[in-house]
Amino acid sequence: MEFLRHLVVLVHLVGFALLFGAWAVEAFGGRRHITRLMNWGLAVAAVAGLALAAPWGTEGELNYAKIGVKLVILLVIGALLGIGSARQRKSGSAPSALFWSIGVLTLVNAGIAVLWT
Repeated sequence: MEFLRHLVVLVHLVGFALLFGAWAVEAFGGRRHITRLMNWGLAVAAVAGLALAAPWGTEGELNYAKIGVKLVILLVIGALLGIGSARQRKSGSAPSALFWSIGVLTLVNAGIAVLWT
């Protein structure tokens, strides 16, 4: 059972890497566009994160406050991706503040995962 949990953690990290990596490529490439890879990364991280939030029969207690905060941030990132995609279709590029908010919130979400004990 522990192996399966570690496998889900790996999938969750891959989802984060897809989201943040696609954002970083766009940010440092100078385009500042919302890509489908960002949406896929968010979806993979969300599904794996929800699976990790389920009780796995481990002896440790789940930190529901941490799970709740991370879920709210995930929903905000999803909303920003959706709004950015819609505005990008209309004007050709996502607003700069919205684009940078996605990257910052993604990094904050990873920081919460690592630093909140």
